[in-house]
Amino acid sequence: MTAAQLPPVAPEVTAGLVEALSPRLRKRLDAAVAKLAARPVTCDGDTVTVAVDDETELRMHAPGGVVATADAITCGCLLAPDCVHRAAAAGAAPTAEPAPEPSGPPGPPAAGAAAPHRDAAEAAAATGTSTGAEAFAVPPPSDVADPQQRAAADAVWSAAAAVLDAGVDGAGAVAQAVLLRAAHTARLARLPRAAAAALSVVTLLRAARAHDPSYRTADLVTALAELLGTAHRVRTAAGEELAAARGVARRPYSPDGSLRLYGLFSEPVVTDSGHGGVRTWVAGSDGRLFTVSDVAPGGAGRAVGVADRAVRMGDCALTHRELGRSGLAVSGATVSPDGRLGAGKSVKAVTARGAAWTEPPLGGLWEAAPSQQAARALRATSRYADPGAGGSDLLFLDVEVLGAVRESGGVCLLAQCASGVRVRLTVADDDPALAHRDNLMLLASAPGTRLRIVGRLIPALHPRLALLACSHPRGEGTVDLGFDRLRRADVPGSGSAPAPAETGGPTALPPLHLLERRVEQTVSAGRAAVGLLGDVSVEAVRLRRSGLPTAAGLLSALRASAAQRERDHFGRLLPADTEGFAAHWLSAARYASAVSESLCAASWGAPRDAVAAAPARS
Repeated sequence: MTAAQLPPVAPEVTAGLVEALSPRLRKRLDAAVAKLAARPVTCDGDTVTVAVDDETELRMHAPGGVVATADAITCGCLLAPDCVHRAAAAGAAPTAEPAPEPSGPPGPPAAGAAAPHRDAAEAAAATGTSTGAEAFAVPPPSDVADPQQRAAADAVWSAAAAVLDAGVDGAGAVAQAVLLRAAHTARLARLPRAAAAALSVVTLLRAARAHDPSYRTADLVTALAELLGTAHRVRTAAGEELAAARGVARRPYSPDGSLRLYGLFSEPVVTDSGHGGVRTWVAGSDGRLFTVSDVAPGGAGRAVGVADRAVRMGDCALTHRELGRSGLAVSGATVSPDGRLGAGKSVKAVTARGAAWTEPPLGGLWEAAPSQQAARALRATSRYADPGAGGSDLLFLDVEVLGAVRESGGVCLLAQCASGVRVRLTVADDDPALAHRDNLMLLASAPGTRLRIVGRLIPALHPRLALLACSHPRGEGTVDLGFDRLRRADVPGSGSAPAPAETGGPTALPPLHLLERRVEQTVSAGRAAVGLLGDVSVEAVRLRRSGLPTAAGLLSALRASAAQRERDHFGRLLPADTEGFAAHWLSAARYASAVSESLCAASWGAPRDAVAAAPARS
């Protein structure tokens, strides 16, 4: 059984089932989750059945695709309904996003939280209509948070601090249930940003504990820092900053009149939650970027197939791949803050002529300097940027292929921009069902090839992009590198010896990793692992000598807070100050992120103040 085979369970349902367990059963819950995950599953309509053993079955009833109540999970064992199996099934299943509800006066349950990952949000946004009437906004903010919101923020902070104290290995189903309860409390208090961040942390914790190959510790660091930072801002901020910390329950779609759109390219979308589909990028006559998406459960297989399905917008008969090379005339358009085009009943669209990448208005996208584009992309995609800030993480560059670069994570393509900046181009998705890897390797075998490319910025200490599309090497239109497969005959000079290309990573960089690895070590192994470290004065000295005195101070404070344990009058150890340690960890994580983004901007030649990095908050 995999988590994808089970129906999503509402956060409050999982939290309630775990809270109802006796202390003895809570100790057995993680083992029960692992055992249940290995059992066979069958599906019959809205009911999913799990064979607990040869004689006992557990049923999950999910009308509408979501288990919305605790009574919808039943078990046939002798201890039911007080058994551990029901809570284990909820803990093994994906976490459902709450259904959106119209906003109203305080009291009723608030609108559903936004999706924790961008790709998951892509899936949710693509499954319904998108009109201006679908905006479920948070009521106008007051100057400060109300008592209910402050209490919810306190609960979120405490739950996140407990996860940080325990680390991935210690944050089992019980700790996750506390987070889910905090997420539900935040949603009722109209704090959708905190609720979404809590659900994101739970999803990543489950991926880490299941040894999911797609899991990255850096993602959990970002999610925990977002959760702690949002909770802190709710408790301390006012005015517009408080409104940003509260967030909005759903991306509003606003009317945008008539639009003349020109196709750029299409890219496959494959999410960790098992969704798959396509995202097609188009540009308006003024150069603004928009997207049209079709994402649903199905993974990479669906992504490959849906690219050749018709775009769901008005009377348009184009497929997504055709739209990427053609155009649309749209009336009654609705657009979300991040550029997604709505597909409501009032939207009308007909096919129109497209434009080449060298023609207006598309050609103008390649005119900006790489440093300006990188700075814009970093502002839009900063790890802790407020949602709805807008902007795109795409870069449009003219490059010359230099050859392959061998790195610890594999091989990527080295190219040089017309401005002289050398950029590393990597695959956007390594799934073998997609064409990314084969196309990149073929392009790497043809040094000297000149291309016009589109890539997604990857924040790193050197210029780095995920390659999405390029002009055809023989000048025959464009190539969607996730869908179209280049042949050797398409690439002049392919198969020749690649030009000498640098290996490894950049040198002479500030040793920011000395702080970053302690931040990640905390997430993986918990506070105790950092507290057991020896003297960190040598690392602190190295940071100071490299011009990072703040990093040195944060590292020392983090280690000291982790090791601090006070005693009572009888000499007995008192409980550790987990919330104080969380504040030190948050400061270190936010500082490391801000410096990393500044170094990334500098590698592209952007001014030091080009990236408005979010300040570290503790």
